Amino acid sequence: MKRNESILIPAPPAGSYRWWVVAMLWLVCFFNYADRQAIFSVFPLLESELGLTKLQLGLVGSAFMWVYAGMAPFAGLTGDRANRKTLILAGFSFWSVITLMTGWATKLWHLVTFRALEGFGEAFYFPASMSLISDYHGPRTRSRAMSFHQSSVYIGTIGGGALGGFFAEAYGWRFGFLVFGTAGLAASFLLLRWLKEPVRGASDGNLPAAEVSNREQVPPPTLREVLGELSRTPTALVLLAAFFGANFVAATFLTWMPTFLREKFQMNLAVAGLTATIYIQLASALGAPLGGILADGLSQKFRGGRMLTQSIGLALGAPFIFITGATLSVPRLVVSMALFGFCKGLYDANIFAAMYDVVSPRTRASVAGIMNSVGWTGAALAPAVIGWVLTRGKRADEVANLSRAVSLGGAVYLSASVLLVAGIVFFVKRDMERLRIRTSDGPETPPAR
Repeated sequence: MKRNESILIPAPPAGSYRWWVVAMLWLVCFFNYADRQAIFSVFPLLESELGLTKLQLGLVGSAFMWVYAGMAPFAGLTGDRANRKTLILAGFSFWSVITLMTGWATKLWHLVTFRALEGFGEAFYFPASMSLISDYHGPRTRSRAMSFHQSSVYIGTIGGGALGGFFAEAYGWRFGFLVFGTAGLAASFLLLRWLKEPVRGASDGNLPAAEVSNREQVPPPTLREVLGELSRTPTALVLLAAFFGANFVAATFLTWMPTFLREKFQMNLAVAGLTATIYIQLASALGAPLGGILADGLSQKFRGGRMLTQSIGLALGAPFIFITGATLSVPRLVVSMALFGFCKGLYDANIFAAMYDVVSPRTRASVAGIMNSVGWTGAALAPAVIGWVLTRGKRADEVANLSRAVSLGGAVYLSASVLLVAGIVFFVKRDMERLRIRTSDGPETPPAR
């Protein structure tokens, strides 16, 4: 039998269940972000009750991110080997328990340990979930599906920031962690019945039998193979570099914006926690679906359409980041935060979808893991770097130093935008054509060792 005459496995039906999958993962991702964001709204109480310094608070924020980034490649490789439904729901249960335990912390090392363990549990979610969604949604709907899922990041961030601040004001800083942890555990058990594991690569068309999920004929990729594929794909390297910078800026806002608003504009904890998240995240939730629709349309017309959408979002968002840090006016602050958030959504909608245009289906979870590792390494630098700037910066006081640090994020965004344009011009056509040739000739085989 010729290679391209292998028994074919039909792609999954284009019914409503593939969108229900996105909705279920939306709920999981909501808790993924609410649980990690709640800690930042209570930084002022941790500072006063536990006697923590700004630098120590930065370490608490970075503990999650360093472990999350370090575990991501392993989580991605596991996602290309194990049942993704199991990884998602086991991780959900684990990080929900850790969220509960965070409410019992009494010392700095408790907080650092619990945040690190939460990073461990949450690291398995995105590689597995992005791979799973890509097997229910092909190139024509992939950006839209992932952008809808991405909106849960923003709503979860709002929920964690606002409810964390509200519970802290009303019942003490520990109460919010008890609520989020308990609710997450309940949700993880409910989804055991309804979430289903798809055939890997099925959404990209009819598949040869060798491409079924057990991979008996085509083994899962090794880390060496995945790194080799990325190193031979310049477009992928460009996307990784842009994600590193974009996540550094995002983490600056997530970690320090509640403190920035409380100290610069004298907002209370609940208002600062809500203001720091709601305008940016709601606007991002509006921008992400538009980014998905725009990218799906552009990608059907020319190669690099998803990357172009990302570049536009970064370029348009850069000046609003600068204004957010520099302004002394609350109305101008709110408008600039919202416009930055909308532009951020255009970029975020295509983080993984753009990468999946240039890497093979069999490596998607592993590549997503490496993306998370690179992106969250950038994010992990932000809390500690900004904490150092607050205490060692050359401005008159900590508020002035923080204002300057926030504004400089605009330069990072603009640099990432230029980098993506360079990738579109010089690399994307060749990389997409190379992938098309590799995947159109029957089952993929790993490179010779």
